[in-house]
Amino acid sequence: MQQNHPVPGKLGARPFRFGVIAASARSADEWLARVRRAESLGYHTLVIPDNLRFTLAPLPALAVAAAATRTLRLGTYVLANDLRHPVMLAKDVATLDLLSGGRFELGVGAGRPDSAAENRMLGLAFDAGGVRVGRLAESLGILKALLAGRQPGADGTYYHSAEAEISPLPLQQPRLPILVAGSGRQLLSLAAREADIIGLGLPPDSTEATAAERIEWIRQAAGERFGEIELNINLMAVGDQVPRWMAARMGVTARDLAARGSIAALAGSVDQMCQELVQRRARLGLSYVLVSDELMETFAAVVERLAGQ
Repeated sequence: MQQNHPVPGKLGARPFRFGVIAASARSADEWLARVRRAESLGYHTLVIPDNLRFTLAPLPALAVAAAATRTLRLGTYVLANDLRHPVMLAKDVATLDLLSGGRFELGVGAGRPDSAAENRMLGLAFDAGGVRVGRLAESLGILKALLAGRQPGADGTYYHSAEAEISPLPLQQPRLPILVAGSGRQLLSLAAREADIIGLGLPPDSTEATAAERIEWIRQAAGERFGEIELNINLMAVGDQVPRWMAARMGVTARDLAARGSIAALAGSVDQMCQELVQRRARLGLSYVLVSDELMETFAAVVERLAGQ
């Protein structure tokens, strides 16, 4: 059955959504168990990042997850725009949306600052940030047109796909939700104009003041449509836990992040964590919260308490 994306609301009034970021598995059984567990715990979404070396291939993994679940929405967090032509990407995600019963959410970005090595593997230049953002802007225009059943209608600087068309169309209409993640002002301004959901791509130790600054950039660029945008953040620490990769590569603990006033850290009892999230939503409008699959059990009590509230 088709599940519609939540109706946009006023700042601070949008219902909470909670999701799990899952990246890898050693077998099909392990992957299936993880996505089914996320669904059984009441999470709204399961999303997967985009990395040539360290993760499952996002779209095939999500197709398997779609077949194994019934209510869980599925998405990318986020695809690197340079690695996929928007016409082929539109075809792939429209098919996934149809076959999942209208449960797909497309997350896309201009590429992480450390993505140069992956571009080199594919023989692609890693252009300056402004060029990559411009290419993403064109890609979003093509994606939006094709996913709505229209031809793009004009060629651009980077893509020449004016007469492209795809079928089948996604089940979600007029269009499936699009998330754009970023940190810089140029990318967040593009997201403010084009995205349904914006992911704040901040360093783990970023403070609430930093998040507030980025959200103000979004507000200024979005104008009247600001109230229609769902704001997202990825929690890096819940209680006394951080993902293993963060502890191993960065030597960071949950206590470290909390001591630095990180907006990506959530500490205390379940009551305290719930209260903090409600207050952050009131102050900043952050209502869509993601956690690593390593943290989903710890965070489940918060999800049970606040999901949909």
